[in-house]
Amino acid sequence: MSSRSIFPLSLIALAAAAGAQTAQTEQLPAVSVTGRSSAPVTVGSFGDTPNVRLPLQALRVDAERFKELGSAGLAALPQLDASISDSYNAMGYWASLKVRGFDVDLRNNLRRDGLPVNGETGYDLFNKAAVEVLKGASGLQAGVSSPAGLINLITKRPDAKRLDLSLGWEQGGSWSAAIDWADRSTEFGWRLNASSQRLDPWLKGARGKRQGLALAADWRLGASTLLDAEVELTHQSQPTQAGYSLLGNRLPAPTEFDLRRNLNSAAWGLPVVFDNRFASLRLNQRLSAGWTLALQAGLQRSTTDDRMVFPYGCSAEDVYDRYCSDGSFDLYDFRSENEGRDTDSLRATLEGRVGEHRLRAELLSSRFTASFQRQAYNWAGTGSVFGGGSTQAAPDLTDENTNRRERTQEIGLSDQLQLGDLELFAGVRLSRVQRAAVRTDGSRAIEYSRRFATPWLGASWQLAPDLRLYASTGQGLETEVAPNRSAWVNRGEALVLKSRQHEIGLKAGSQTVDWSIASFEVTRPAWSDVAVPSAPGQVRRQADGNARHRGLELQADLKWSGGGLLGSAMWLQARREKGQDSSLNGKRPVNVPAQQVRLQVRQGLLGGLQASASLVHEGRRAVLPDNGIELSGWTRLDTALRWDVASGSQLWRWRLGVDNVFDKKAWKESPLQFGHVYLYPLAPRTARLSLDLAL
Repeated sequence: MSSRSIFPLSLIALAAAAGAQTAQTEQLPAVSVTGRSSAPVTVGSFGDTPNVRLPLQALRVDAERFKELGSAGLAALPQLDASISDSYNAMGYWASLKVRGFDVDLRNNLRRDGLPVNGETGYDLFNKAAVEVLKGASGLQAGVSSPAGLINLITKRPDAKRLDLSLGWEQGGSWSAAIDWADRSTEFGWRLNASSQRLDPWLKGARGKRQGLALAADWRLGASTLLDAEVELTHQSQPTQAGYSLLGNRLPAPTEFDLRRNLNSAAWGLPVVFDNRFASLRLNQRLSAGWTLALQAGLQRSTTDDRMVFPYGCSAEDVYDRYCSDGSFDLYDFRSENEGRDTDSLRATLEGRVGEHRLRAELLSSRFTASFQRQAYNWAGTGSVFGGGSTQAAPDLTDENTNRRERTQEIGLSDQLQLGDLELFAGVRLSRVQRAAVRTDGSRAIEYSRRFATPWLGASWQLAPDLRLYASTGQGLETEVAPNRSAWVNRGEALVLKSRQHEIGLKAGSQTVDWSIASFEVTRPAWSDVAVPSAPGQVRRQADGNARHRGLELQADLKWSGGGLLGSAMWLQARREKGQDSSLNGKRPVNVPAQQVRLQVRQGLLGGLQASASLVHEGRRAVLPDNGIELSGWTRLDTALRWDVASGSQLWRWRLGVDNVFDKKAWKESPLQFGHVYLYPLAPRTARLSLDLAL
């Protein structure tokens, strides 16, 4: 089956073939909550240690929670936790997120079952059991990575006999169908997931499609040996969403426009296409004396056609970071087709106990290559936020692209020591990174190799049976390279940027309430191109001051008979410090909200009916680096009903939701991308309906 073709997912035929084999009642999973204290977070270096004992903040979102949101992608995460926010989250494109105000590095901060994957593509959650988020500096878990933390996708594995069917509808004309079919014998288990979606969202001119097919299997080779394998194919094709912008020197009100109109809507425009193939093989071996060995291999093959009728700047007024004061803008024909991003990884982990010490060692080797061809980025006419304009396709491949390759070898060592009510954590990751890049015409070649060590320390003290105090400190590392161009006096030089994080907090967990409070400080070096006085016209790329983020996070999960309250909040003081441009020191970074709140209340009613309401609030965001223009804060309310109906051996679960109940109009975010300010609106009021059937 070609990954670039429409998958022939005959869901109805599969369901009919499986129905005769399914006679037992299969209950759908209960509504899951995020951050449960009893659940381990596997993306860390702490094995199956429960979250409540870890000296850090982590989050686990189960598949059922994403279903409640009617969501199929990572772009939904900002709705679920106050520490996560949007960062150039355009419909039809890959998800870009911030955690604690720092961008998640899509090349280094994403994992799939613990193995590195590239995030510059579309991810479907149709076969994912959960998504984990490890917040903050992650040098112990990932070596080279941004201080935002890690996002880990956990794939569904073989289960007891089950057959779940799902249908969904969203206002505007989107439809979805999915099957989750599994069975297990004594020694062998398998699970098939398939999904097909017609995408016709609230945004005009954004019709598309998404399909996925995944198969997982495992074999019990003996009492101490388990071998499992899985493969996944996904395809997505959809025009992406173009952002609005400043109009001259003013911030327009979102009520001035028809926000359902897509500025990327020329008749000659083409969709963005993502094709992905994943596969992995894992061997778990229980050794003597309580030691376990895990061997794991994985691959990702991603192909992208990145295309857009791209609004950018205003040549009529000689400004290029915003649109013209009358709402017009220049349009460009952007096409970068047949982009290939391949990742291969091998990992071995050994874990066991020596006395009161719980030791863990990890070896990880990964290889990434990005293979591109020349791209088009050509002026194609003009448009306007109010409609109209004149455009013509300009598809000539006139611009060079950049090919990249990278090899990483890592050794991770960690130790947990239990001393009565005190638990100590220590670890270090040793990383060797080899990177190279070259333009598609062979120019501007760069190649370098670096070795790093990223230590981490933590402690957790049990103050009472349900209460723990913790503290931790750790490091992260990133690299930046001066362009290999004549204007840079240090062209081709690799810069090593070390971030540091300190955190202290309280965690509690019981049958009725889980809660935590954390105070953190993250300092990350900034870099910029600084003029060289002794060499007129030349610049040096160098570390230039810091980004310092201080914050307070609160999490709570209160449970009562038939219902509960789930909430999180974050207050963030993010500032630029000690930079050479003194006018920016003390300013907030662009597109980072000052505070965020997430609340969800749910209550069971009569006859299997449950009602819920969710509130999402975000504070002000800076639009420009000098903070001269800001987005106003906004609050959105979503509501939902869930109705469980048992019929013989079947369980029918209906969901009806209305997002943005009061049709709030606001600018959701203001990313500064490619030197240009963009504005993305809140989605308007949208209704959705779904049915899950467990046979």
